[in-house]
Amino acid sequence: MSSELFDAVDALLSAAVTLPPPAERARLRAAHGLTQQQVAEALRVRRATVVAWEAGRSEPRPPQREAYARLLEKLAALHPATPDPAAEDAPPEPAEAVQEAPTAPAEATSDPSPPIPAAAPQAPRQAPPRAARSTPATAPAETPEAAPAYGNGPLVVLDADGTAYGVGGLLLDCPARTLPQLVDWALSAQLGSERLHRSGKDGDPLVVLTAGAAERLGLPPVLEDRRGLRLPETHPVVKQLARAKWQLTKRGFGPWPRIYRPAEDGRRRCVQLAVLPWGALDTRAWGAAADLPPAELARLLGDYATRVITPRGSAAVSGLELMTALRPPTRAVKDDATGQWVSGPLPGSLTAAVDPAPPEAPDDHPLAQGRPAGAALDEEAYDWIRNPELLTGAECAQPYAVGLDVNTAFLAAANRLTVGTGPAVHVDRPQFDRKMPGAWLVDLSALDLDPRLPSPFTPTGERPTGPAWYATPTVAYAAELGHQVQPLEAWIRPEHGAYLDPWYTRLRDAYLTTMANLGVTPDMDAAEFLDAMATHKKTDPGQAAVLSAIKATVKGGIGKLRERPQGMNWRPGERWPALDRPTWRPDIRAAVISTARVNMHRKMMKLAATGLFPLAILSDCVIYPSAGPSPLDLLPRTPDGKPLPGAFRLGVNPGMVKCEGTQPFTWAAEMLEAGHNAARHIKGTDSAPDGE
Repeated sequence: MSSELFDAVDALLSAAVTLPPPAERARLRAAHGLTQQQVAEALRVRRATVVAWEAGRSEPRPPQREAYARLLEKLAALHPATPDPAAEDAPPEPAEAVQEAPTAPAEATSDPSPPIPAAAPQAPRQAPPRAARSTPATAPAETPEAAPAYGNGPLVVLDADGTAYGVGGLLLDCPARTLPQLVDWALSAQLGSERLHRSGKDGDPLVVLTAGAAERLGLPPVLEDRRGLRLPETHPVVKQLARAKWQLTKRGFGPWPRIYRPAEDGRRRCVQLAVLPWGALDTRAWGAAADLPPAELARLLGDYATRVITPRGSAAVSGLELMTALRPPTRAVKDDATGQWVSGPLPGSLTAAVDPAPPEAPDDHPLAQGRPAGAALDEEAYDWIRNPELLTGAECAQPYAVGLDVNTAFLAAANRLTVGTGPAVHVDRPQFDRKMPGAWLVDLSALDLDPRLPSPFTPTGERPTGPAWYATPTVAYAAELGHQVQPLEAWIRPEHGAYLDPWYTRLRDAYLTTMANLGVTPDMDAAEFLDAMATHKKTDPGQAAVLSAIKATVKGGIGKLRERPQGMNWRPGERWPALDRPTWRPDIRAAVISTARVNMHRKMMKLAATGLFPLAILSDCVIYPSAGPSPLDLLPRTPDGKPLPGAFRLGVNPGMVKCEGTQPFTWAAEMLEAGHNAARHIKGTDSAPDGE
């Protein structure tokens, strides 16, 4: 009740802030040369929200209302209205279009609970929904001009009292008391997100259920099935959905259930739920986000949805879904014979599931059964420690051990990386081609490196003992180091391209935007950067949770490319469902990890040329002896004071480094003597073996 009273008071106060008519708002913005997107970013709302303000379909609410009024006041002083009709500005920009038409009302069912129509919530909580435009049935699937924008954002967080908290401070009233009613409401509440590729699909509405909302809808507080993590088909809620003719995907009703009906006339009818009390937001990716008040949770989930993708499941699932959303497998093409629009493969995408090459298959795969020992591709992240007998007196005299951590190392490795998009082809005695993705059987044991450095060819850092299978980036690096590469055989992929480039770009931008919100920007010098990194996670816990989720999306998305079998019914040697996905591609995962490991070794070689050698490495973290506690005391610089070219460099960008932690050198030496990897413990807590 107190929250509603506060909302009413805020509404009264905001009503006192007068705004010019909608058409004048658009004129002032256009007169100053501003786009709707620029205004939206300044006010921290969606562009669709600004479109609605300028069209008169909704009014801004605090705190955006006061800021918007101030902007318009300043613009009015700079660009006073003129009575000359010819000087009037053009009408406001049209709302951005999306793929699908609005969902039709739910068909009549035998469910005893009547469907809840999309009632316009009471002012001042929500403005009436915007008008929708339908898609002509004959248009190709990716015609973007034929559908409406999603005025209420990609998601809401539903609380026990029926209040749905949206993005940008939006509040909606949800009267649903059953799951079928909730699905009907979500599909008619202008929720969703626009596609990320013109041939892709619009994002389905996401409704996040708090513990109170879950109880109100008849869901248990915990899932009893801890192995399968889903409600039994006999549960009343599942039966209720079935009676209402709603379906669940194969993963059933778990923490991230997807509820749908088959598409009708090209209209998707699908709603994604996230059940917080069942652990939908994993603390390893989202921290304590699930414990935040609904409004704050909606804000941070909205930021993630806007910068990355509307969550579809775990961060790993979202990472993989983002790849598909940015590079859909199919597009609409016109059949010359019939003149009809049909589905065809999209060049540059993963269009069909393909089997791995035998060395690329994980041990669980049917192709790996009976495979000789050592005949598998082993491209993994570093887990290496230096032999303590190789420590020098000068190193032992250093007082500190400093850890350097590569920012989003796997993401940086994906940038401009050529990977296979089609099936593998076997070749005997091939000529090595550094531009050809694949797996190569080659002997790299003859390459002699300083024993104080790890081998770049194995995750353990041990020198190879004979022929082994390697991904293209590893073999290319061997050639870069002067090795005469003569492969014995190879599995190459003639169909290839920079498949991950859009994925890299979107996640890089999301990462840098979030870091900027936490006070860390690319224009900082090294000292400013280290100071900002020391406190950045305390600046805004919500943005810190978004940052953690973005990192988990990178790591999990790459890992999901080689998803292992799950479930107690699987038996070794059998296929599992993930193998039928076009995005089940262990070869792409291997290429990314190989590139990340090679990138790190290349920089270590630069430092070795100055006399600096690592003590231990774990994935993207490397430890060096240092004269001082800061990376500034460690990293060499050129005579003019600039960072050494090609070596580790402090900064926020992907591939640059930050300080992972500092410990006394004696502590690191004792870890080496005990056979422990000091990089795992340098920051005082255990680090993940495969990085961020």
